[in-house]
Formats: sequence, structure tokens, C-alpha cells
Amino acid sequence: MDAAAIGTDTACDDEKGSSMINETFVASTPTEAYEQAEKKYGNTSELTIVSAKQSKDESGEIRAEVVFAVPKALFMKKSFGKEISSVQHYNEEEMMLDEVTSMRKELEAMRSELTREEAVLQKVKALFLKKGIAPQWLDSVLDPLIGTPLAEDETLLVSYVLEEIDDRITVRDEMVGKPKVIMLVGPTGVGKTTTIAKLAARYAYLLDRPYKVALVNLDSYKVGAVEQLAHYADIMQIEHVSVSAPEDFKTQIAALESYDIVLVDTAGMSPYDTQKFVKTIEFIKSETVRDMEVHLVLAATVKYEDMEDIYKNFSFLNPDAVIVSKFDETKHFGTLLNFMLLYGLPMSYFSVGQEVPDDLLPASKEYLLERFIGDVHEG
Repeated sequence: MDAAAIGTDTACDDEKGSSMINETFVASTPTEAYEQAEKKYGNTSELTIVSAKQSKDESGEIRAEVVFAVPKALFMKKSFGKEISSVQHYNEEEMMLDEVTSMRKELEAMRSELTREEAVLQKVKALFLKKGIAPQWLDSVLDPLIGTPLAEDETLLVSYVLEEIDDRITVRDEMVGKPKVIMLVGPTGVGKTTTIAKLAARYAYLLDRPYKVALVNLDSYKVGAVEQLAHYADIMQIEHVSVSAPEDFKTQIAALESYDIVLVDTAGMSPYDTQKFVKTIEFIKSETVRDMEVHLVLAATVKYEDMEDIYKNFSFLNPDAVIVSKFDETKHFGTLLNFMLLYGLPMSYFSVGQEVPDDLLPASKEYLLERFIGDVHEG
């Protein structure tokens, strides 16, 4: 009885550690079975006989089975036309285990790196949050840095955030060459009247030439407000007028046409005082004969909780710039910087003390950031 080879059994290892495949050949005699193996593999010197037996089938014919151990590489080549490297020493289970182990190590390294990066990012974010910078602004700066070398170095990351603050806050240059009206608005108690007196003295006496300055008072609400500004005007020998109605304001501004700078003091307003807001808007909307700038006076001591209300209400007045008062009353400038970062208003002047006119400076990013950086370093 002729028969083809009966295929593979199980893999085994020979003495050299090479992977072997047991293959069974069936024929009428052991010789014929051996000849089948020889026909398939040619040189049988690489094959090892594992077992040989003879038996009779149900019809009484002789059945011979010879089992050969065949090198796996040779078996794959002759059976399927595939080559297997002769230096392969791992079985499939070992190879898979190696791959899993390698992947696990890579994941653990990535997790460790991510944990360290997250720790640095959270620490730096917490520092600036504590100093008054809003989380949404910090996220916009820090999130793009995830996965970069900056996110792994605390010192570099702090420096980067400070540079971003420097880039994003703006300063309005002092421009006095063209005649104009400057109106100051702001919450109650921020020091508008004193700031106006400082501006008047600066324009009249401290610049490249003496400018002709007039003061206009719209504050008829605060007791003594008119008298206080009039007192400053008398000392500096500057024109001073008081106006109570929008139509009179237009007339008065026209009457002061020969003056280089007209400074307008308004009533201090609570963010919730609708009546004063409406009246101030009427003054601002007056069709005057010259350009008018609106400067919001904001105290350096502004509270984070009040910041949004101040902007929401005074933004209806379309302020052109911010004058920062009460610089001398705090060492913490984070909330003030946060206001500038979130709402994008430029700064025009800093009021840094009570002395008129000395304690008024043109706004400077360097001046503000030096104080903020000192506060950050203390943190």
C-alpha cells in the first residue's frame, strides 16, 4: 500500500537546542516510507528516525509508519516554501513574552515621564494661580507645552510663562503732540481726582514744553469733589470748570478749544450704579470738536472677585487704556496683570504714591513685571 506522508506531530528540541518537527510517513513497508522521506527531503542525514512500526489494517494489508524528526527550518522550506532563520532560539511563546515585557517597560517609562511632567506643570500652574493669574489663561499657555522639554524643567517653565505675560500685556505710549480730551472713569475710591491733578501737573510743567491744560469736573455726586479739583487747579494756575449736563459739556469743550489738553474728572461709580453709568455714557457720546480718550482708572489692589464686574460694566464706556493707581498700597500684582491679560487693555500711566506730581509714571511693562516677578520668587 502506497501512501503519502502524514503531516506534523509536535515540535521538540534536539540536543543542539534547534526546534524540530515530528513528521510521519506511511507506506506498505518501512523501506517505502523511508523512500518517501528521501523523496521529499533528498538528503536524509538531517532527519532522525523517532519510531517505526508495522500493523495490519481492517482489510488485512500491512501498514508501516515511520516517524522522522525534521529540523523546523527544513520542514517549513520543503512543506510551505518558507525560510526560518537558523539562529532562532526562542519558540513563539517566548518571543511573545519578550515583546510583552518590552512593551510594558516602554509604557512604564512613558508613565514615569508623564508623571514627572504633570508634576512640574501642576506645580508651576499652582504658583501662578496663587499669584492671581486666571486658570483659563494659564491653560492656554501651558497646554501646548505638554510633551516638550520645557514641561520637564520647572525653572524654564516659570521663565516661559513670565515671557508670555511680557509679550501679551501692552502699553499705550504717551502722546501729547495733538490737542485732545482725556476723560477718566472708574470705580469709587480708586483715586481719579488725585490722578487727574498729577496728569495736569505733568502736562503743564514736566514734559518737553509746558502744555496748556484745563480741568473739567463732572462729579456732582461726591461731596467736596468740585472743591478738591478746584484747589489743585488754583495751586497749579490751571483753568477749571464744572459741568452738570451733557449739552453743557459739548459747549464747554468747544470753549476750551485753545487748550492742548482737557482733563475730565467723572463721578466714581459702583459697578452696580446704573444711573451714573447712563449719565457718563451721555457725556462720552457728546459730539465734541476734538478727539476724546477714555482711561479707566483701576487700583493695583483690585480683588479677583471684583475684576469681572468692573470690566463688564466699564467696557460699555469703551475705554482706550488703563491708568493703574495705588501702586504703593500692595506688593501683589497678579490680579492686576490678570485683568490686562484677559481683557487686552493697554496701560497708560502708573500712580505710585500720593505726591503730586512726582508719583505718576508713564506705564512700563518692566516696572510692573519686576514687582510681579519678585512676588513670584517669594512664592
